[in-house]
Amino acid sequence: MTTAEKKVTRLEVVEPKHLDFGKKWDYAPSPESTDFVKIAPRHELFIGGKFTKPKSGSYFKTINPATEETLTEIADANDADVDAAVKAARQAYEKYWSKLPGSERAKYIFRIARQLQEKAREFAIVETLNGGKPIKEARDIDIPLAVAHFFYYAGWADKLDFAFPGRKTRPLGVAGQIIPWNFPLLMAAWKIAPALACGNTVVLKPAETTPLTALLLAQVIQEADLPPGVVNIITGFGKTGAALVKHPDINKVAFTGSTEVGKMIQRSIAGSKKRLTLELGGKAANIIFNDAPIDQAIEGIINGIYFNQGHVCCAGSRLFVQEGVADIVIRKLQDRIQTLRVGNPLDKNTDIGAINSKQQLQKIQELVQTGVDEGCKMHQTACELPKKGFWFAPTFFTGVAQSNRIAQEEIFGPVLSVLTFRTPEEAVEKANNTAYGLSAGVWTDKGSKIFKISSQLKAGVIWGNTYNKFDPASPFGGYKESGFGREGGLQGLMPYVELV
Repeated sequence: MTTAEKKVTRLEVVEPKHLDFGKKWDYAPSPESTDFVKIAPRHELFIGGKFTKPKSGSYFKTINPATEETLTEIADANDADVDAAVKAARQAYEKYWSKLPGSERAKYIFRIARQLQEKAREFAIVETLNGGKPIKEARDIDIPLAVAHFFYYAGWADKLDFAFPGRKTRPLGVAGQIIPWNFPLLMAAWKIAPALACGNTVVLKPAETTPLTALLLAQVIQEADLPPGVVNIITGFGKTGAALVKHPDINKVAFTGSTEVGKMIQRSIAGSKKRLTLELGGKAANIIFNDAPIDQAIEGIINGIYFNQGHVCCAGSRLFVQEGVADIVIRKLQDRIQTLRVGNPLDKNTDIGAINSKQQLQKIQELVQTGVDEGCKMHQTACELPKKGFWFAPTFFTGVAQSNRIAQEEIFGPVLSVLTFRTPEEAVEKANNTAYGLSAGVWTDKGSKIFKISSQLKAGVIWGNTYNKFDPASPFGGYKESGFGREGGLQGLMPYVELV
């Protein structure tokens, strides 16, 4: 055998070394261009198909939470503005929308969906600028899902008799809708699309910190040539939402937001004939069994709590791990969060963007400090946070007890509480030990176990071996203090019709 042959056939066995999963690859910055997005210096109210100045004459600033720079001024609606919007919606309902056949309403809703598709990039950028979420989340999840909901409910508009066999439907009238800051455009689509499909008109109030995509949607609605007043969008603070809820000519209230505000709304309309749906807070449980696909579960956890900064009411902020795999899950989770990139939300490489507001950041910081004070062990990614803007590093706690505040209260930030369990019965008991009941996740290689555990969990939405997957054909909603009523799917039509 020649020397050359010896070199070719000689193999060197090398013992595998510990891989440093905490090391991030260095990528060149890849920011999304904003050159073609023009944000006007001032935004008015959208009432009766036109942008109108507020009767209050008052405006407030909306900012980019990643830089704290002012983006534009927003009209602050008072009671007179709310009244004007409700009157425009009532006139549009009686004069136009309730008289249109479903097939004609569908054409308008389809038109909105198509125009949203055409402007998807602009919407994604504005959503990121105003909300602080990474561009890849806005681009790949929020905007496509919003478009899909308009397409889906456009398809239902002329099929309502088939949705409820043996029953006829009629619209309720004027719907007052209030949406939160975490998914501004998607929440607007969840509420506007089924309301229009069923023949109702709408007055929508977006969150005061994230009004821009709702107002951009108003431009699309104007361009789609909807009859004036079918959709009205008013901006303002809590007093604006309260005026909308209490207005005597509102037939239906739909609210997504905090449990505290949801209870206030429920009390304020008690005794009236107004219909109500509430999608409120959550403290979702992710349950990992010994036989779970661990790496897949880790990615599900990351997707469920960190990629969206914990800014979803269904965020899997409580992780229950069976004791047999607790050590490996914690080690892998510790390694994985070190790879998450925190920074410029417009950069396509960014995993974790900015917290939406200073107020929300302070709430996260206060609850995290409580966790430390109560003796829980904090694990946090070693990343350098930008000096300007509102930021919080991905964090999780171990050694958490059921009684700790971080295990009971909704944090709405990139913070996870890890608890352990021994038996399936213990997992179910601990997961249900909360005032909320919005969502949950189950991780195991046995389909039968997924179905058995899911049937025992008191949550409105339960994912098996995945997390945070949404589809317009699938209903979403909660139990207990997470609210009542469903959005999405055929069930999402029910809150907007009267069956006769």
